[in-house]
Amino acid sequence: MISKLIDGIRAKKAPVVVGLDPNLKFIPAELMDEAKREVAGRESVYDEDLETAAEAVWHFNHDIIDAVADLVPAVKPQSAMYEQFGIPGIVTFWKTIRYAHEKGLIVIGDVKRGDIGSTSEAYAAAHLGKIGIGGTKTKVFDEDFATVNPYLGSDGVKPFIDVCNENDRGIFVLVKTSNPSSGELQDLKMADGRAVYEVVGEYVNEWGKLSMDGEYSNIGAVVGATYPEQGKVLRKLMPHTFILVPGYGAQGAKGSDLTDFFDDRGLGAIVNSSRGIIAAYLKEKYQGFGPEGFAEAARAAAEDMIEDIGTALEKAGKSIR
Repeated sequence: MISKLIDGIRAKKAPVVVGLDPNLKFIPAELMDEAKREVAGRESVYDEDLETAAEAVWHFNHDIIDAVADLVPAVKPQSAMYEQFGIPGIVTFWKTIRYAHEKGLIVIGDVKRGDIGSTSEAYAAAHLGKIGIGGTKTKVFDEDFATVNPYLGSDGVKPFIDVCNENDRGIFVLVKTSNPSSGELQDLKMADGRAVYEVVGEYVNEWGKLSMDGEYSNIGAVVGATYPEQGKVLRKLMPHTFILVPGYGAQGAKGSDLTDFFDDRGLGAIVNSSRGIIAAYLKEKYQGFGPEGFAEAARAAAEDMIEDIGTALEKAGKSIR
């Protein structure tokens, strides 16, 4: 699967993934009103407000995907932002994945799963594999990649690796996350002087050998753009690991901070921006598009991000090839 992502990055010259992390404050009032009218005419067992929110999010995602599908290789829906709306929200998560696939995009499910072995097997089947029902096996959410929390150790990660190998899928393991308090645990020093994030990176490097797909493994890592020095260290520790890089834009990182996450061919990493793109119309730079032009503003923000990262890679001698 990682080879398909690399092909998409090369084809579009865009190591960028758009995070579909909808918040109701990002949704234009007109979309909410339209969703409310649609839901009012239905019979449903679910709360009308939850259905309205989920319907508005679906229309929002649909238009964002249409606006960026020819620019970027992938999108990354964050499951919690859908689960907060209950069953209707989960249906929107499912519909978003399917529509992104229809538009030729790779889907990274930001689900941050990881548990004891049998539970991880169920998570892996739900998000990346198939579930056996009677004599058939059925896809459930059907993402191409999922994010995985390694805190429970190898027996929480290996079920995902097995499913990746069986179904040509991939995972991104949390190694050094972009949030401000990540260092409380991830930067702690071991007795030998290594930080916890370095130890996890070494494990990811070893796990990656179990699922190679060309020069890179289907077992990737999440390393925050907000920590470029740690990213430089981890790039060396994990030479065959593709890195998912959150933290661009709204969290403060810019293209010039990211070059050490990439290899010499401008590959090895894909950078995420969520609200910096999907809520671009709320930013001063793009407010001329207005709420009705939220999708066009998202496209403009994606184009600017691609240019920023491309320029930084070019200056570093790492243009995509």
